[in-house]
Amino acid sequence: METSKFSQAALLSTRELEIVELVVAGLSNQKIAVRLDISKRTVDNHISNILKKTNTDNRVELVRWALQWGKVCIDDVNCCNLPEDSKPQDYNEMVL
Repeated sequence: METSKFSQAALLSTRELEIVELVVAGLSNQKIAVRLDISKRTVDNHISNILKKTNTDNRVELVRWALQWGKVCIDDVNCCNLPEDSKPQDYNEMVL
């Protein structure tokens, strides 16, 4: 896979990001629909739009894209860092 394929972040809606998280969690479109209390057809449409916006061809590429752009966190891997102002200023402030 060429590295430039994911060279651009996509602007996804809050709902689309929610669906990406559920795809990454391994849920099928039907299970996503049940979880979000929407129709499977609506989920299918969201997934189609997400794949277009992220320039991905399938769910596996979508997961790779989401990991690359920090849109998801899996088992404390690829998690966002705390904002600078919320980090301890001194090592002694850190809870070990």
